[in-house]
Amino acid sequence: MKKLIFLLLMLTALVSCGETVENTSTAEKQPKTVAPVEVVEEGMTPVYADALIDGVYPVEVTSSSSMFKITACDLTVENGSMSAVMTMSGKGYKWLFMGDGNTAETSPESDYIPFTEEDGVHKFTVPVEALDKGITCSAYSAKKETWYDRTILFRADSLPAEAFLNAGNTIESLGIADGEYTVEVTLEGGSGKSGINPHTELTVKDGQATARIIWTSSNYDYMIIDNEKYYPIEDIENSAFDIPVNIFDMKIPVSADTTAMSTPHEINYTLYFDSSTIK
Repeated sequence: MKKLIFLLLMLTALVSCGETVENTSTAEKQPKTVAPVEVVEEGMTPVYADALIDGVYPVEVTSSSSMFKITACDLTVENGSMSAVMTMSGKGYKWLFMGDGNTAETSPESDYIPFTEEDGVHKFTVPVEALDKGITCSAYSAKKETWYDRTILFRADSLPAEAFLNAGNTIESLGIADGEYTVEVTLEGGSGKSGINPHTELTVKDGQATARIIWTSSNYDYMIIDNEKYYPIEDIENSAFDIPVNIFDMKIPVSADTTAMSTPHEINYTLYFDSSTIK
């Protein structure tokens, strides 16, 4: 009987040990944070406040971590400086610090940026040194009680053209009469797998310019420019769209929806129409 009890106790200990090892192994497989993503794109040049007109503008923010997601952001430009109010997707962060986590740990709490809660969401107001520049910050997890390093980037190409002191050129400022022309256009963004015909037809009618964008792919089913949706032209082999061109010599943010993936997916691009090439 004593031997049986002893064997049962040993078996229970082994099972418990096995559970502990299994749980530890599972925990070790779970990373503390996801791998960071590079937010600065090739060719980006920092845009400082002196290049912008004072005002409040919606701006897109790219984050190096999917665990630090900004769902909306308003940029304020005032008296040569910029700040942004970022709306977060969750409520897991107690503070932000404009610097890395190691510095945050040795800094006074007065240097931390607390969240504000509005309509059930958390918001952080942060200084913005420049657009199109990776800005280091760290976020303090209330649950983990740990600082996590992040890099955020405020995209200049997401601002409206009227936000810039040098707001490019228009058909009126260029003195282009109604007629049929061609213009060189440059596409940036996406994975680089698809492109467009750089030699673009340009039609000017009643002072409004329209460009025919022809993709190297047939998988785009619509484009979005200034929150307006445009659908492809029929009887053209690849995806082609007639879109308005309100500004030249500046990057114009656009989106295009591709059906090449397992599910349709909107991809952000910029178009740059070079007025010096209008013929």
